[in-house]
Amino acid sequence: MGDDVARNGSGDGGDAGTAGDGIRGTVRGTAPVPLSVLDLAGVGAGLTATDALRNSVEIARTAEARGYHRMWVAEHHSMPGVASSSPAVILAHLAAFTRTLRLGSGGVMLPNHAPLVIAEQFGTLEALAPGRVDLGLGRAPGTDGATAAALRRTESLHEGADEFPQQLAELVRFLDDDFPGGHRYSRIHAVPGPVQGTTAGGVQSAGRPSIWLLGSSGFSAQLAGALGLPFSFAHHFSAANTVPALALYRESFRPSEVLDRPYASIGVAALATEDPEQARRQVLAGALGMLRLRTGRPGLIPTPEEAAAHQFSPMERDFVDSWMANIVHGDPRTVRAGLDELVGRTGADELVITANAHTPAVRLRSYDLIADAYGFPKDIAAG
Repeated sequence: MGDDVARNGSGDGGDAGTAGDGIRGTVRGTAPVPLSVLDLAGVGAGLTATDALRNSVEIARTAEARGYHRMWVAEHHSMPGVASSSPAVILAHLAAFTRTLRLGSGGVMLPNHAPLVIAEQFGTLEALAPGRVDLGLGRAPGTDGATAAALRRTESLHEGADEFPQQLAELVRFLDDDFPGGHRYSRIHAVPGPVQGTTAGGVQSAGRPSIWLLGSSGFSAQLAGALGLPFSFAHHFSAANTVPALALYRESFRPSEVLDRPYASIGVAALATEDPEQARRQVLAGALGMLRLRTGRPGLIPTPEEAAAHQFSPMERDFVDSWMANIVHGDPRTVRAGLDELVGRTGADELVITANAHTPAVRLRSYDLIADAYGFPKDIAAG
């Protein structure tokens, strides 16, 4: 399995080069590590999915101009407040509005899909945006059990997660177009893909997206380490497990053609506003939305006004306080200090920041304020 993943992956999704090209980002300004973006295309009360996805485009433009390394979108289903059920479609749209920003999934839930379908989708993205596509993969359903069963057309949900290593190996074979002779898939090719470069008269690049493993526990951390792949941990909703999972990843790491040393990012919820009270109100609204999701009542992200007026029970208040404690929020200086502390505590190689807020303009502005706090250039292209 390790050889399957590492054999042809240069790590940059384009021409072969130094191991880890395109994975390791550039540190900008005074930031301790490269900064990136995770956008969930959140849909707030009184707003539409169109509003959310238009804001995603503006976030991508801002991220590219300011020097964030990558922007990821994540697969979620049956959640009214999240418009990112189809990552490949959103990424294709974002590719049309960007030129240098890396784009990817954070992540695609592989057990929900046939590996060939994902190979075709991300091969298409690689053709649209050569050398800047990440394929982040998770083994959770990204939804509730009933929705997962509808997606997979099977009730055997645990079987899908248990078979994740085999699904990953199959996906990599499709991406590299190198099933051995005699294999039942040896005559099947993911297109766009390397087969177009090996066919008579073909000039297609044989590059492929960078593969990441994502997780909120130790399973994917250990697997990513054993395969020599980059790993991203969901600190933004599993903070208690972050340090143990990163330690397990580093302990398990074996060098590969993709990476010669471990590279771990963490997803972190952070929101910066000029007025700290505005940040607190927006984060409270997101926390109320998460409370409703966790108690089986998913909906749109509430407005700050609705959240401020909500009468929380003691149990609800405990949940909300705990949730908000893991979100770095406040004025830009406070957010910068919180992010610095998090890097120091976890040793993360990259932060993937998600802005937890109801209002699209507030999410967009937060990325600018964080960039300002670290002294990022106003416009990379102009510089």
